Amino acid sequence: MAYLGDLGGLSATRTLILLDNRGTGDSAIPADPATYRVDRIADDVEALRAHLGLDTMDLLGHSAGGGTCMLYAAAHPARLRRLVLVAPSLRVLGLQSDVDLAHVLAERSHEPWIDEAAAALTAEAADEQDLERLRMLAAPLLYGRWDDAARAQAAAEPAQFARAATDGFYAGFDPDPTLPERLAALAVPTLLVAGEHDIWPTRHAMRQLAALLTASRLTVQPGAGHFPWVDDPRAFAASVEGFLAAAPA
Repeated sequence: MAYLGDLGGLSATRTLILLDNRGTGDSAIPADPATYRVDRIADDVEALRAHLGLDTMDLLGHSAGGGTCMLYAAAHPARLRRLVLVAPSLRVLGLQSDVDLAHVLAERSHEPWIDEAAAALTAEAADEQDLERLRMLAAPLLYGRWDDAARAQAAAEPAQFARAATDGFYAGFDPDPTLPERLAALAVPTLLVAGEHDIWPTRHAMRQLAALLTASRLTVQPGAGHFPWVDDPRAFAASVEGFLAAAPA
């Protein structure tokens, strides 16, 4: 996905292979809309690995892509060297993402945009145009600083997503009740990156995920939101590179 960019400069030390999900970016629109679903995208990750001839790989997923990566890890643990989950969606696990959200919002009560953004977060949109208006009003909540870099990314984001792919991502998907247990047994070293100010998942929800994944370690990036490589590129890249470069335990 284009919005990931070079992940804060991580491309200086790592070869990044960015997968455009079906129907987005340079990927074709599938004939079967059911293949937009998150578990089918996990199958695409495995197909890409095999196509590239990689015996093992490091896998990074952000937001909804983090859910895809958790499904992949549970199905193909032997193919992973290390796993990085950045602000991952917890929906595939059936876990709550907004743990202590009121506390997280209260910590930002000094921001000039907080009242308008918090109201937009729960407002009902009248139509597609109103939905986009509310999305932009709430956008500052996803960043540690509502600066030029954050505004540019938030403005560019809609063009990078396809409605059919977004709507189909969880369509007909029910969390597997055995997934948390299988991930708890996962031996793949895993880095969890949370933004201090993120609202979905909050850092409190990420601590619950860290408690579930016994081979994981949690990094809470200070002053960051849902896109930590935008808020502080150097800190993000250094954290991920340090984890990937570390000798096996």
